[in-house]
Amino acid sequence: MSETTETESSSPAPSELKRAITPKLLLLFIVGDILGTGVYALTGQVAGEVGGAGWLPILLAFAVAMVSALSYVEMVTKYPQAAGAALYVHKAFGIHFLTFMVTFAVLSSGITSASTSAIFLAENVLVAFGLEDSLGAAAGGTATLIALLFIGLVAGVNLYGVSESVKANVVLTLIELTGLVTVILVSLAVVFQGRADFSRVMVFETAGDKSMLLAVTGATALAFFSMVGFEDSVNMAEETVDPVRNFPRALIGGLSVTGVVYVLVSVLAVAVVPIGELASATTPLLSVVERGAPDLPIDTIFAVISIFAVANTVLINMMMASRLLYGMARQEVLPGFLRGVLPGRRTPWAGIVFSTGLAVALVLTVRFLLAEDTIGALGGTTAMLLLAVFAMVNICVLVLRRDRVAVRHFRTPTALPVIGAITSIALITPLAQPLERYAIAGGLLAIGLLLYVITWLYNGAVRARRTRIRRPDDLG
Repeated sequence: MSETTETESSSPAPSELKRAITPKLLLLFIVGDILGTGVYALTGQVAGEVGGAGWLPILLAFAVAMVSALSYVEMVTKYPQAAGAALYVHKAFGIHFLTFMVTFAVLSSGITSASTSAIFLAENVLVAFGLEDSLGAAAGGTATLIALLFIGLVAGVNLYGVSESVKANVVLTLIELTGLVTVILVSLAVVFQGRADFSRVMVFETAGDKSMLLAVTGATALAFFSMVGFEDSVNMAEETVDPVRNFPRALIGGLSVTGVVYVLVSVLAVAVVPIGELASATTPLLSVVERGAPDLPIDTIFAVISIFAVANTVLINMMMASRLLYGMARQEVLPGFLRGVLPGRRTPWAGIVFSTGLAVALVLTVRFLLAEDTIGALGGTTAMLLLAVFAMVNICVLVLRRDRVAVRHFRTPTALPVIGAITSIALITPLAQPLERYAIAGGLLAIGLLLYVITWLYNGAVRARRTRIRRPDDLG
């Protein structure tokens, strides 16, 4: 399915970073980065779109993600630097404004993903401590407040230091895996006891008057949120032992492992819990655990596990967003105040504060306008933004085939980037995406555009110089 291409030299490119990440560590990093809020929060919503056949959109989303992942593998082994999509787009087209917009789209996807996770975490807190029913009409406002407080807590962790953030990420990833293993084991116990109903797994039920094609397409676009995260691993290429050999195996293996877990969870969840109950549940996987083991006191424990698991997604994405803001400010394509670094801790305080402010504003706005489907709207927007970025990366693979580099690198079959670009674009059309997701994505990108214009005017009028990406490989 793939081949390794050798050009003028087979020696690896020099790197200033220590290559300390072994294949096993890289695989764990990728699995931990992909696993997250998606499977915890959206399993029920995907079932609500297509019925018991929720595994089908997940399989389709996995296929789209795998095609794009292979394009990322080619790019990261060809250009083993940390900037990801921004670097590839800049090398392919050399248009500074396009590079900026792609970078800000990645940043925006991190903020929408973190906001999705914070709201889901807040709803899990209410369930874990039995507050959902007692609060009644006030539950929504309480959940919003908890989400905002948690976003503030994550900002504090990020301000304290990157080392502490990374250590917290490792712990949260292990807790995340524990939750999914719990769901699978409880579900298998139900199966062995003969209480599972697998006939529901083949039931197609569309919401409203949607056709099956539109329902599956929309559900696939939503399920894609569960598959994202692998693109972050390109930042580890310069620190990976023999990336040409190990990166393709780790990324393909990591994405495959999570794909199998997600399909297994989606099938077992529908077999254990009736479709209607699963689709309407605030925490669908908790419903699976409660139905599968009603006599064991693990429902509260699982709710707490869900809280910590989802916290991981918020932490990772807010770290990424703040560093991108800092990187773009250093490139002088965003206002200079975003370059602020905290003395002593050496963390990008300005980027952290600004990205936290965007997340807070986004949570408040979407909760006020879309109280009924906040998680679906924000999760779907994350997927839409990244699908647009993946479409660009697939196109870059084809454009950069003319660029011969003096290193060995992975080469994906030419047909796959074409398929990846077409399917990614198809999944961001109005046929697959509701208008509110366009509004959210457009609002965030408009903020980026405004900041870019302010910087452009300042650079031109005051400093008599152009606004441009001077070092695209440093944007990561």
